[in-house]
Amino acid sequence: MRATVRRVRDGIHLVHGTSTNWVILTEGDAVTLIDTGYPGDREGLLASLAEVGSSPEAVTAVLITHAHNDHLGSAEYLRATYGTPVYTHRAEVPHARRDFLHQVTVGEVLRNGWRPGVLPWAAHALRAGGTVNTAVAAPEPFPGPGPLDLPGRPVPVHTPGHTDGHCAFHLPDSGVLVSGDALVSGHPTSRIEGPQMLTDMFHHERAAAVASLDVLAELDADLLLPGHGPLHEGPVRDAAGLARERAS
Repeated sequence: MRATVRRVRDGIHLVHGTSTNWVILTEGDAVTLIDTGYPGDREGLLASLAEVGSSPEAVTAVLITHAHNDHLGSAEYLRATYGTPVYTHRAEVPHARRDFLHQVTVGEVLRNGWRPGVLPWAAHALRAGGTVNTAVAAPEPFPGPGPLDLPGRPVPVHTPGHTDGHCAFHLPDSGVLVSGDALVSGHPTSRIEGPQMLTDMFHHERAAAVASLDVLAELDADLLLPGHGPLHEGPVRDAAGLARERAS
């Protein structure tokens, strides 16, 4: 599956996979990779590293916003093949190991199949590896609260609700927020564009996910790189506020 790479600021690239985004942070020859797409995005993931002049061997660490299959897809491949550490919030570590799975079920998808876009999205998710076991054998909690000593100096921001250990990543020096699924700008199951929450069936705890929008609203950033949808320019506090209004 192909991927489209867009340089958004110095050393920061947003990559659009088939329906999920990941972010590449470069610093000299070293790279931090935030999320990895679906298992079926692996060819696109490796091609995106090459397009920015890098390689999987140069990835210093993989940071995972949350351990759903469309973000965790190639994390274990990179860890097992290249020895790349995979970091996530401590509450998400057992989720990444697949001690449990907080992910939309087939039954929930079928119950929501009447909604526009749900069944085509589900068919794509199955083709892309949405039900494949993507467990990471040895995920690790973030090595400190941040800024992490990694290319891009990302700062983890705990934003629970979508999953218990969901994290966004703030790049304060660049005014960028990598928001994962806490705040998106589009999705195949949505008929609106711009800042929004994902459909309720995707959230483990919706009330907490709504509350996490207030956490994001406090961050100083004017460029949003979401887990789904195009980049969004403008103050993140306004984007988070609009998503909260739309969720009410």
